[in-house]
Amino acid sequence: MLSIFQRGVFNSFGFENLKGDIFGGLTASVVSLPMALAFGVASGAGAVAGLYGAILVGLFAAIFGGTSTLISEPTGPMTVVMTAVLTTMMANYPDTGLAMAFTVVMIAGVFQILLGVLKLGKYITLMPYSVISGFMSGIGFILIILQIAPFLGQAPPSGGVIGTLTALPELWQQINPLETMIAGLSLALLFLIPKKWGKSLPPQLIVLVLGTVVCTFLFSDSSMRKIGEIPFGWPTLYLPTFTPDMLTTMILDGLVLGTLGCIDSLLTAVIADSLTRQEHKSDKELVGQGIGNLVSGVFGGLPGAGATMGTVVNIQAGGRTALSGIIRAIILLVVMIGAADLTKHIPLAVLAAIAIKVGFNILDWSFVKRVHRVSRTAALIMTGVLLLTVFFDLIVAVGLGVFIANILTIQRLSELQTRNVKVVGDSSGDIVVSPDEKDILDSSNGQVALVYLSGPMIFGVSKAIAREHNAIRDQNVVVLDLHDVPLIDTTVSLAIENTIKDLVDSEGLVFVVKPQSQAKASLERLGVFQLIPGTHLCDTRKEALEKAASAAKHMQKSDRFKQVGLGR
Repeated sequence: MLSIFQRGVFNSFGFENLKGDIFGGLTASVVSLPMALAFGVASGAGAVAGLYGAILVGLFAAIFGGTSTLISEPTGPMTVVMTAVLTTMMANYPDTGLAMAFTVVMIAGVFQILLGVLKLGKYITLMPYSVISGFMSGIGFILIILQIAPFLGQAPPSGGVIGTLTALPELWQQINPLETMIAGLSLALLFLIPKKWGKSLPPQLIVLVLGTVVCTFLFSDSSMRKIGEIPFGWPTLYLPTFTPDMLTTMILDGLVLGTLGCIDSLLTAVIADSLTRQEHKSDKELVGQGIGNLVSGVFGGLPGAGATMGTVVNIQAGGRTALSGIIRAIILLVVMIGAADLTKHIPLAVLAAIAIKVGFNILDWSFVKRVHRVSRTAALIMTGVLLLTVFFDLIVAVGLGVFIANILTIQRLSELQTRNVKVVGDSSGDIVVSPDEKDILDSSNGQVALVYLSGPMIFGVSKAIAREHNAIRDQNVVVLDLHDVPLIDTTVSLAIENTIKDLVDSEGLVFVVKPQSQAKASLERLGVFQLIPGTHLCDTRKEALEKAASAAKHMQKSDRFKQVGLGR
């Protein structure tokens, strides 16, 4: 067992901070309970699915993850996706739809494990903030919209966001005044409870307990909808269930869930790092999250990810190792066993209010309030991703947002890098040269053209190289200075190859100053340097200019000799 620990299979935990980890796990469990119940009911899978998700994802992510203080559980974004998956599967396959939905959770877990094993964790969060902001705000709006029907005392209509918005007139006409009043008061309390109270007791738990007590004693005879009996026992095992016509959809849904869980978890891990001054292991964290979601899917639990609120509360209460996450899962299991008779009295209206407040908190208010101060492009990307997320498709929103943002970024970088492609025929250009290099250029009387490239050369710069290529097409001697280029991609390498090849084909001479190691390796792999003699490959610009100037003079003498011979 010790060797397994030494190989780093498990997260870092021990008993040196036992008191702090116990308090951290206890406090995090208090925060998790109302959220797990609310998300379970909101998803349509039931409160028990939320509890199993909080216990199983939290436990296995704590054991196998790569962030010692991360608390993992069902989150708002994951619940939104799971709700859509469950609705689709149950509508198409009433008998096996539930098993198929949990199979999607398993697929998400396998996908996360694969990303971690392939060490792709560091790339997950490499996306523009405008895309993340629009996506998360869109998730917040979806969560709020989906809770409108429960807030008004009715079952959610089919059709997700569009279905709910379409059914608004009917929902309003059939409003349940009592449940709406309870939901409204609960939501008001969540906003009005002072933040300093929240440090000692989560507002969600206060509202959950208070709302349940009031409804139990004051409205016991009413027909108010409640969670009902939470069955406890060995959870139902769900074997992977597929159908040929839904296989592609299930895999895509699993990829969406897995990717969203990765983003959610790793962003929360960064927050945990900033609070604890530790450094998480991204790839290991993805493996832990994947194992947690895989097990949760098998046992009928909701998918989960690193939760910011639970993680921050855990750290503030003293949690410093993964033991706090394990303790939290154990406490939730004990509560689930011992308080099953109490949780059945919780009103659905109270849970709807809690879910709406979560959706409100997910909205990126700090960015929304300053969106008029950022660039128009960033504002448009954020707004576009938000609208696509709410009204169309989550994965399309993120994919399209990242694609457009990256294309615009590449364009801006290319425009900047284009300025680093310079050509001069003597020392009067804007390339900084040493006095010795200046003398060499001056002595060549414009017969030597110096082409200078600097900085990383990405594919957008190839147009600038082609433009300068046309400018030096008729030069007999060219020095191509690449010594300040650390990186060259394939497109630019081929553009440089074409420039050298055309000059050589027109009987010109090309001298190349070697680039830095990575760029040099890229050019060597394509065989670019084989187009010129080995003596034309130089280590310094001065060496290349000296050879070029000497070659230019020799060519001038040869031309004069030919002219004299013709005159005779």
